[in-house]
Order: sequence, then structure tokens, then C-alpha cells
Amino acid sequence: QVQLAESGGGLVRPGGSLRLSCAASGRILSSDAMAWYRQAPGKERDWVASITSDGTTNSADSVKGRFTISRDSTKNTVYLEMNSLKPEDTAVYYCYGVFDYRAYWGQGTQVTVSS
Repeated sequence: QVQLAESGGGLVRPGGSLRLSCAASGRILSSDAMAWYRQAPGKERDWVASITSDGTTNSADSVKGRFTISRDSTKNTVYLEMNSLKPEDTAVYYCYGVFDYRAYWGQGTQVTVSS
């Protein structure tokens, strides 16, 4: 069994920055894509950004140019660097990863952008 643990959420003012981390633990033989999703109150969970095992990245248009996803494969950890944050970025951010051909979700970390 693999566990994903997110950290780095919090309260930030508009225009500010945060860095989220997600570390996978457990017995891991192989890792594939990792990603970030977010869910705002009353809305569906949306994809934010993803990164493949070879480092290819992609992100949603709403965060392109502001958010950067990266990973440290030696630590089975994925990061989300978030800059120029807006109130509409407020959501619970979830980590997603594929390990040993199975998909896993983290518990989520709250990001609130407010003045």
C-alpha cells in the first residue's frame, strides 16, 4: 500500500506564493505520472498539473505561467510551486500518483487566497 501526504498549504494574500509538496511512502517498485488536482467549495475536482516519470509536464490553462510542477523521483515526491495567487485559486489541493500500476490520492491540503 502506498500513502501520499501533502504539505505546504495555508493562507496567503493575493499575489503571494506557496509551495506544495507531496511525498509518497510505502513499498514502491515503480512510479509513473504524478499530478495535482484541486476542488473549490461546491465545485468538482479539477486537474491542475501533471508530470510524467520522464519529467514531461502539462498544466491547466487557468494556472499556466503561474504554477510549476516538478518532482524528485529519488524521493517519490512531487511539488507545486504557485505564484501570483488569486482568490479563485482557493481550494483543497490533492496529490495524485500512479505507483506499481495503481492510482492513489492524498488527503488534500487547504489553500486559501484572501486579503
